[in-house]
Amino acid sequence: MLDAAAEIAGERGYEGTSINLISERSGVPPSSIYWHFKDKDELIAEVIERSYQRWVAASTPHPMGAGIAEDHEVFMSEMQRVGAAIADFPDFLRLGIMLILERRPDELSARRKFVEVRRATLASTAKGYAEQFPELDAADISQLTMLTLALADGLFVAQEAGDSDMRRSFDLLATAVLGTADRLLAAKRAAGTRR
Repeated sequence: MLDAAAEIAGERGYEGTSINLISERSGVPPSSIYWHFKDKDELIAEVIERSYQRWVAASTPHPMGAGIAEDHEVFMSEMQRVGAAIADFPDFLRLGIMLILERRPDELSARRKFVEVRRATLASTAKGYAEQFPELDAADISQLTMLTLALADGLFVAQEAGDSDMRRSFDLLATAVLGTADRLLAAKRAAGTRR
């Protein structure tokens, strides 16, 4: 059911997805789908959750510790893993971006689920960056985290348009993050020497 729902929503968007289409593609009767899910919205929310959990499992970084700014190769490698995991488990991001861009009078469970997983991603990315770049303060970490997610979103859209490959384009993202972190660190050091 979830695979069929993800496929159909990826092809037709949220509005074009229906329980009947999911039933046809999955071979599961509509009554069985409704046994598990109240409606299409709840089903799509579960698709987002499942895809997100698969991405988290595949992209959770190896412990790198403080000072990763000194070891750019390790950082680049870890970022490539994150990009590859998005390429392997794109449903949460594809559906989430579609739902975020739609302005609906009623808040959908699926949209709320994506906002929830996005906040979790922001928090875990910020935590990892705080460990990797201990000289940066919370405001710098927040900027670096927001830059990362904005670039990742853009790279994902480029992949969906056929312009790039997440696995390779995350090299560019890693370079941008490291360059920004280096610049923020240099500004902090320069400000410290002026005092």
